[in-house]
Amino acid sequence: MKKAIILIIIVLLIITFIKTINKTNDTSKEVINSFEEEKDNKIDEMSLEEKIGQLLIISYRKDDIKEKLPTILEEVKPGGFILFSENITTYDDTINLIKYIKNSNDIPLFIGIDEEGGNVQRLKNLKDYKTSDIPYMSYVKTINDAYNLGKVIAEELRVFGINLDFAPVIDCNWDNPKSVIGKRAFAGDYTTVAKLGVSLAKGLKNNKVIPAYKHFPNHGATATDSHQDLPVINKTEEELLNNDLIPYQEAIKNNADMIMISHLALPKITKDYTPASLSYEIITNLLKKKLGFKGLVVTDALNMQALTKNYSEKEILIKAINAGADLLLMPEDPVNAVKIIKEAVNGGLISEERINESVEKILSLKDSTIKNNYNEYLDVSYLNSSEHQDIINSIYSKSNS
Repeated sequence: MKKAIILIIIVLLIITFIKTINKTNDTSKEVINSFEEEKDNKIDEMSLEEKIGQLLIISYRKDDIKEKLPTILEEVKPGGFILFSENITTYDDTINLIKYIKNSNDIPLFIGIDEEGGNVQRLKNLKDYKTSDIPYMSYVKTINDAYNLGKVIAEELRVFGINLDFAPVIDCNWDNPKSVIGKRAFAGDYTTVAKLGVSLAKGLKNNKVIPAYKHFPNHGATATDSHQDLPVINKTEEELLNNDLIPYQEAIKNNADMIMISHLALPKITKDYTPASLSYEIITNLLKKKLGFKGLVVTDALNMQALTKNYSEKEILIKAINAGADLLLMPEDPVNAVKIIKEAVNGGLISEERINESVEKILSLKDSTIKNNYNEYLDVSYLNSSEHQDIINSIYSKSNS
């Protein structure tokens, strides 16, 4: 009798446990569904112009920024802003500019910057405080050093509330002195680049800065600078998959949030000289479908001559969106860009569903990464701190040994 009672009690406990688990799962599903509904409702409430604005990451580098920027922010309501050396002045002025930009829209903005190290680090322009001098990536030799350097970069960016870094560079330099990437790359072999690039990205992400891996599919194999002209990479898709794309495959396995697409022509894949940034074959078929990338695809700067020498502003914008790009970096005229894209949607050249697809991913990433710490600013003492200097000195020491 006692054994029977004990058995009944055990069965009842098991049933109760299963019900509890099911209830927890149901609750989780309700939370997920609730978030999805809230996001869908948000998109439905947005005007077409507001949705288009979310696709744009704009810049402003002229001296009349105080006069012109307010109007641009009001008319465009961009999804993000990229800072350049011209925007990094004194500590107070830089902070105030960033806060002003952030307050221009109810939807959080990506506040981005190119802070790679070596000759690409914008914070060094700060007038009244010294920032850490980040080494070229070619000096980084270990996974731990890569991670710690990502942490250093993230902490100094967060002094200014910057939440997006267009780094790491995961191009391979091929040990070619003529490579346009050169020392900006970690190494000349794909496996090393993959390991170190993913590790630096983790250092950024774990310290609340979104990394944007660049420049897909690999800018290191060419001496042509896409700022000046259109580089051509004569590789097959199979060659890319077995070599150049190894770092990107590793990044995607490690849940990359953002990948920058470059202005490279790959005629053996596209059958023409369409730049990767405007190519459905490269962005959608290769990166999204074949490699399985679910994050945001951001173009390299749309005002670079690799594009502007060969396409009109209208062609660039329409082709990039239809190719599968989610974020359009630095359109030449952001106010006009909104107008062009809106007319293209109304004229049937771009579907609104294509716009909505990108907006949904943009809002999701903002909600999951930058929303909760959007107005956090680390103390200025993080800049060039002794801890940061110890990490950097260790990297130089290992590189020279």
